Amino acid sequence: MPRPSARPAALPGTLRFSVLGPLAVHRDDRALPLGPLKQRVVLATLLGSANCPVSVDALTDAVWPEEPPRTARKNLQVYVSALRALLGEDDGDRPRLAHTGGGYVLRATEDELDLLRFRSLVRAAEGQRPAPAARLLRQALGLWQGPPLGDDLRQSPRLAEEAERLELRHLTAYENWAEAELGLGGAPAVAEGLRDLVERHPLRERLRSAWMCALHGSGRQAEALAVYDDYRQLLARELGLEPSAAMAARYRAILAGDGRAGAAVGAGGQAAPAPAARRPAPVVLPPDLVDLTGHGEELRYLVDALEDDGAGGVVLLSGPAGAGKTTLAVRAAHLLGDRFADGRLCVSLRAADGRPRPQASVLAELGERTGQPGLSGPGAWREWLAEHRVLVILDDVPEERAVRPLLPCGGRGRVLLTARGQLGGIAPVHRVPVPPLGTAEALQLLTGLVGGSRVRADREAALRIVRACGGSPLAVRVSGMRLAVLRHVPLREFADRLTDPAGALDELTSGDVSVRRWLADGWEALPEECGRDAGRLAAGTGDGPFGLSEAAEALGCDERHAVRVVEALIDAGMVTSPGGEVTAHAAQYELPYLIRLYARGTRTGTPVLTPG
Repeated sequence: MPRPSARPAALPGTLRFSVLGPLAVHRDDRALPLGPLKQRVVLATLLGSANCPVSVDALTDAVWPEEPPRTARKNLQVYVSALRALLGEDDGDRPRLAHTGGGYVLRATEDELDLLRFRSLVRAAEGQRPAPAARLLRQALGLWQGPPLGDDLRQSPRLAEEAERLELRHLTAYENWAEAELGLGGAPAVAEGLRDLVERHPLRERLRSAWMCALHGSGRQAEALAVYDDYRQLLARELGLEPSAAMAARYRAILAGDGRAGAAVGAGGQAAPAPAARRPAPVVLPPDLVDLTGHGEELRYLVDALEDDGAGGVVLLSGPAGAGKTTLAVRAAHLLGDRFADGRLCVSLRAADGRPRPQASVLAELGERTGQPGLSGPGAWREWLAEHRVLVILDDVPEERAVRPLLPCGGRGRVLLTARGQLGGIAPVHRVPVPPLGTAEALQLLTGLVGGSRVRADREAALRIVRACGGSPLAVRVSGMRLAVLRHVPLREFADRLTDPAGALDELTSGDVSVRRWLADGWEALPEECGRDAGRLAAGTGDGPFGLSEAAEALGCDERHAVRVVEALIDAGMVTSPGGEVTAHAAQYELPYLIRLYARGTRTGTPVLTPG
């Protein structure tokens, strides 16, 4: 069990922020009063994104997850003012808590905030030999003072999600420490600390493997074998899978009485390999868009989850067609080049015609990209993934069964999924929904494509164009590319074309890029019943949000059945749901604007694909 370690020595008057346990702020040894619950929620939200701007909308959502009062912004200003007075200035004589753009940023160094210190120590341990790795990870784990943020702050769904991410990082760091400690012959210390963690996280293969090796290394062979048998039965019962080949090999070694079975292990329980000549790390990514606009908060969450080992190594970006999921995933992969030394690659799970690819075809491409031609099957892929610090984007996932056998069961690799649907049958996974662009963000993207002078000359028409695109980055980009070619067309005329529902989708085409074709691919992939129900909702509900009673009337059924239909469409990525918890009868649902246009066109006989 790692022992708590001393924090760096503090200068007189230094602030100490703690989120790896109950929220606390100390000046020297004196705990500061943090005020009422809502003010503490603001502070915890800012600390979770220290040194990064947090929007007013995000703070509002954290403090009032259901229905913010009309005075929400004024109340936030009161809380921020009180925190500013409490925290004072940083070492550079700047306000510790500053206003920036549409939000606030709280500045802290890693010596001041335990979360930043924890991340730094975990990063420093990567790639080290067992002795320094174990030492650094012991220091990192020693920063934890209990469940992060405390029970009172977890009343905020946003902070509850943040606390869950922090706990997953703690768990991964513990796994790394256990494997390093086993490499030093510390099996008894590891065996002592892992039982409770395995009980709380029964499907974590790294935990099971380390515990099995620790028990064997402590002379408790029968218990070690029982750990494997229990895990194999649980995995088959819950997921229909078998343990990885590496863990099975370790089990066979223990069964044969091999004394090396309790020695150093790597991710997934495999024996730590001897240093060998490395092949060049594969980097097979689409180019990064230099004009990526918006979704800054989603990108930060995404990078944070991938970098800090959250959600057991799997992250899902979900949103309707054209929402910018793949663009966001590719940007994250480019940003994290130095964090994934064994490679980064992107593989589409759909063929050029939009149909799902056979698993054998996907595996063959993964094997080819990673230097493993003739990959024997999903088990061999998962074993390779566990052993390598690699980021794999599996793009445009059609359904859970297409990707479930390819996901890691612990280890060093990370998988980033993009999907139009919610993939509700996959867990554990860190979910990052990709919302529509805001009007200001969409206008910024359009301006970059058509030129600032053209937008300034008719800002009202430019606003009409981006609003007609429904917040879809793809639609805004296609509009901008089309207008960049059609320099003679006034923005006002193009806005008139886009605001005509009968012809809007025909205008959203530039060269070989067609929004209608993009929507058609997603529509054709839907089960027939989902497409029919989406068409009925599009025809029977007005523009904008609709309630359950309106959905039932449009579908021609009672509200009980309407709930099931709407929730099936949410899972398929065709309907958006409310952000916070709300009863089904009070919820307001919405069909994304372009999906609504397309669905209405299919019911009225408009051709699905543009001519040519």
